[in-house]
Amino acid sequence: MQTDFIDSFVTVVECGSVAEAARRLNLTPTALAQRIAALEAEFGCALVVRSGRTVRPTEGGLRLASGARNLQRSLRELRASVLGNDVPVEFRLGSISTALAGWLPRRLEALASRHPDVDIHIEAGVSRDLYHALLHDRLDVALIVEPPFELPKSLNWRTVREERLIVLAHRRFANAEPLQLLATEPLIRYDRHNWGGSLADQYLQAQRIQPRERVELDELQALELLVGLGMGVSLVPDWARASPLPANLVALQLPGDAPNRAIGFAWPAGSAHTSFVDLLTSELRHA
Repeated sequence: MQTDFIDSFVTVVECGSVAEAARRLNLTPTALAQRIAALEAEFGCALVVRSGRTVRPTEGGLRLASGARNLQRSLRELRASVLGNDVPVEFRLGSISTALAGWLPRRLEALASRHPDVDIHIEAGVSRDLYHALLHDRLDVALIVEPPFELPKSLNWRTVREERLIVLAHRRFANAEPLQLLATEPLIRYDRHNWGGSLADQYLQAQRIQPRERVELDELQALELLVGLGMGVSLVPDWARASPLPANLVALQLPGDAPNRAIGFAWPAGSAHTSFVDLLTSELRHA
């Protein structure tokens, strides 16, 4: 049994489409279908059901995909162990978009220069989705906002950055009182379904502020754009931008009891990827 055939099958299950999986794997759909057929012949059962352009796994296919993810992780860690590497030769990193648009790329560049053989696959997303991808072994390490619940003992956590909530406003409000702005100006709300947005919502409730909502979205850069156009103010974390805050915006500090958004790494306990987290954390502290 070839492990790359199993890897291909897992990709098909995740994509729900042979054509899309073939594009990701740089294979022809015919070659990918042949790999699945070979696995079905080896296991003696159907692994997928085709319906038009989509496919879904059978019960046996679901069991294979679940076990295959554990096998993939074990093989990656075994390969690193055999080669004597302190850092796994490849890993899958999930990251929130604000880190990718700000401080993370330079730290990854520094890490890659010291470990040129390491192959990093990066997936961008919101914390909630990245957390579930980590639980289902689709990621090795996730850089996310700290969850609003206790992490299971199967996961490690390391905080690497804390970002205080601020009121983002147009520069004409530079001398205004931030809580008053939140109470009177239209609010460009940070999506409450995100863990960072939920933190902002909890703060508004604690201050007994019922804002006049205008827009709710989960992309902080787009949110800044709307505030800069004068459409309202926003309550957001003071995230590490790649460039200074635009001249038409001001970041107003809240009173001392304003909460912080904690950002950190989550990864499986006992994983070989702890060494990667150690190295990347070191890069962050050095910066």
